[in-house]
Amino acid sequence: MNVHSVPRMPGVSAWKKILGIPVADIGLDPAIALLRGFVAQRRFTKVAFLNAHNANVASYDEEFAASLSDFLILADGVGVDIAAKVLYGEAFAANLNGTDLIPALLAAEPRPLTIGLLGAKRANAEAAAARFTEFARQHRFVVIHDGYFSPEQEPLILDRVRHLHPDILLVAMGVPRQELWIAKNITSAHCTMPMAVGALLDFVSGAVPRAPLWMRQMRLEWLFRLIVEPGRLWRRYVVGNPVFLARVARQKIFGDSAAAESRR
Repeated sequence: MNVHSVPRMPGVSAWKKILGIPVADIGLDPAIALLRGFVAQRRFTKVAFLNAHNANVASYDEEFAASLSDFLILADGVGVDIAAKVLYGEAFAANLNGTDLIPALLAAEPRPLTIGLLGAKRANAEAAAARFTEFARQHRFVVIHDGYFSPEQEPLILDRVRHLHPDILLVAMGVPRQELWIAKNITSAHCTMPMAVGALLDFVSGAVPRAPLWMRQMRLEWLFRLIVEPGRLWRRYVVGNPVFLARVARQKIFGDSAAAESRR
């Protein structure tokens, strides 16, 4: 499989390829303006975030890697910043993790939008919708379903999404399920902007605590998450981070083609 070509997308002039995946190199305010513009224009745009874990998954999961070619990919976390410095000599313009970007996007948009929430546990999704409403009252937040549904339930869920046709659909099912589900099922008939958001609803609801501000400022949120959930996350960080950096070093030495070779 060939590495991804750099997409042509209005509003994004700079890209950095991390393990063969083009990631938009854009600041926070321009990113918010870009996403708001796509929604206002009803331009169907699938959005995902690339961090060290996602990049590792894409390195061995060819289906997942292929699905990302049709998404606007934003930089998430210190891992991809380290990769950008190694490969391009400078970090990304901003850390656009969804936990910070999406609340900022919703707060910045004065026009009333319909926001669909799909994924996480039902209680967490409901609590996240209530929390969103507290600081973005201009929008309508609708919980469509939790993330624990069977293949038999899927047609009904898709009908619900299509009937609601939200401006933004937040899909919180974890990597790579959420990106693959969007790629396979969601079109412009369902919504304007589907976003693969991982644990966003768990964080916003308060079910999973975020790192203290000082740790976030020091780019140590990954360490806090490891301390809070060591059983679930130790492999992702303790094993995954060194593996990611080794893959980045391979890309530095052998070029973008190394990313495609690793998936064969």
